[in-house]
Amino acid sequence: MTRLETLTEQLLSAANRAGADQADALAVDGTSVSIDVLGGKLEHAERSEGVDIGLRVLIGQRQAIVSASDTSQATIDAMAERAVAMAKEAPEDPHIRLARADELATSWDLGPLELADPSAEPDPAELERDAAEAEAAALAVKGVTQVSSASAGYGRHQFHLATSNGFSGGYGRTNRGTSTVAITGEGASMERDYAGEMRVFQTDLPSPQEIGTKAGERTVAMAGAKKPPTGAFPVLYDERISASLIGHLLSASNGSMIARGSSWLRDYLGEEILPKGIDLIEDPLRPRVMGSRPFDGEGLATRARKIIDGGVLTGWTLDLATADKLGMESTANAARGTSSPPGPSISNVALTQGDKSREDLMRDMGTGLLVTSMIGSTINPTTGDYSRGASGFWIENGEIAYPVNECTIAGNLLAMLKTIIPANDAEPHLSRLVPSLLVDGMTLAGA
Repeated sequence: MTRLETLTEQLLSAANRAGADQADALAVDGTSVSIDVLGGKLEHAERSEGVDIGLRVLIGQRQAIVSASDTSQATIDAMAERAVAMAKEAPEDPHIRLARADELATSWDLGPLELADPSAEPDPAELERDAAEAEAAALAVKGVTQVSSASAGYGRHQFHLATSNGFSGGYGRTNRGTSTVAITGEGASMERDYAGEMRVFQTDLPSPQEIGTKAGERTVAMAGAKKPPTGAFPVLYDERISASLIGHLLSASNGSMIARGSSWLRDYLGEEILPKGIDLIEDPLRPRVMGSRPFDGEGLATRARKIIDGGVLTGWTLDLATADKLGMESTANAARGTSSPPGPSISNVALTQGDKSREDLMRDMGTGLLVTSMIGSTINPTTGDYSRGASGFWIENGEIAYPVNECTIAGNLLAMLKTIIPANDAEPHLSRLVPSLLVDGMTLAGA
């Protein structure tokens, strides 16, 4: 039995002794290292590690959650007593429950998922070299005046979940990443851009030189940026930020939003909200992807499902309690932390890709805006009205004419999503596999 499994069993036993009707317990063991370099020298180094434990107890239809970072038996006993006392005073919730035995995952194979890299944790000096080499590569790009940050990091986390009705399971995750932010110009003419990559397996990570060079080239391309014209134009969301548009759809189809009646999608179940032929598939079992998981935060086996099937919205993202509120079945999408109850959360998604490149879509749009970066957000969750600050490139005659900054793009999400045309450039390692997206008829506020 692993240490985390032992801790969850201790928590459940303590909850039972304290008088809980039912309980579940989560234990998390995490290590993270981050290194920042500036001017070729170490700027900041940080390492954190520790174990966190959380206990949820149910007494009838009342629940309470407590957490701690001390794993002594005395603390565990005190946690259980406190949780039971809190639950007795909590308001009743007719929808909360643990998963039934027939709903729980009974077997899974972690091997094919490749969630954790078995190779050794990198030495801090190795991470420092990564950050320094990325910074040097960005500075080597002609036109880059400075690098505002260059970072490298590594993380390893292990999770274990157990419930009083028999579920017990755990898995681990790793990640390693490098990122760089470069600047061109000075004063009011200063522009910046970045590049960053993260992978589950260290050997899959692009080289620091590649990442730094990409940051520098992206930054220099923004030199001399100005405001675009104001009016109605097509907008092409670059693959770097296109997942944010689909993210608004995912948020609106979250069961908690639907149960509150506060989602602009609340009346569109079974309706066409994307163009015909386009699917949006959730797959929690993709290998070497950071959003993958064999079971959810309530012990239910995860599975692939179509959120959008041929353009039609098929269902909501649900955990047990939210599903009960809506008279539906859980989609095994519960996520939780040691100090929070389960709630519906998406894992990996993939949008149907098109047969054209981003450059093909630029030629098709003729005149419009290619967005590569976004700042700020004003989204009305009830109506879907959308407004965001953007920067990127103005397109004329199907080609880049000049870089653009300080503009606003606006529209309504439902109308926008119905017009999307996907490119074929989605990055396969990402949890959200979304290509560049062309959206017609948006309002631009520029010069």
